Amino acid sequence: MSTKSNEQTKTAGYETFEPRILVFCCNWCSYAGADLAGVSRLQMPSNFRVIRVMCSGRVDPEHLLKGFSLGADGILVAGCHPADCHYIGGNYRTRRRIPLLKIMISQFGLEPSRLQLEWISASEGERFQQVITNFIQHIKDLGPSPVGGV
Repeated sequence: MSTKSNEQTKTAGYETFEPRILVFCCNWCSYAGADLAGVSRLQMPSNFRVIRVMCSGRVDPEHLLKGFSLGADGILVAGCHPADCHYIGGNYRTRRRIPLLKIMISQFGLEPSRLQLEWISASEGERFQQVITNFIQHIKDLGPSPVGGV
């Protein structure tokens, strides 16, 4: 008999892929939106991990590349809406950085859509739920990351 892991289960002879997702949330808006989604008991897949950062501008490109190298199938960076950043311009730096990182990860053989940037405010719990659900479904459609991981 084969063993079942958290990532994949056997269903009627077929393997079901469950992606591993990292979500970098800014402390002031998107983390509060994620909290609102949880407190409101909105239904979401459970195969994502939130990493709380003070600002989306503080997410170093090295963190994203390390996440992919360690086996993340997709990474979502969520921050304050433009012009609402508590650190004035952090989200503008992120908005410029993510397209460059998408080009870089495509050079490593990853689909650029495995990295996504979203603006989610503290009052948008339903939006957080929709973004997470749609992103996880998109990653399921892409399949496991070709990078592998540990």
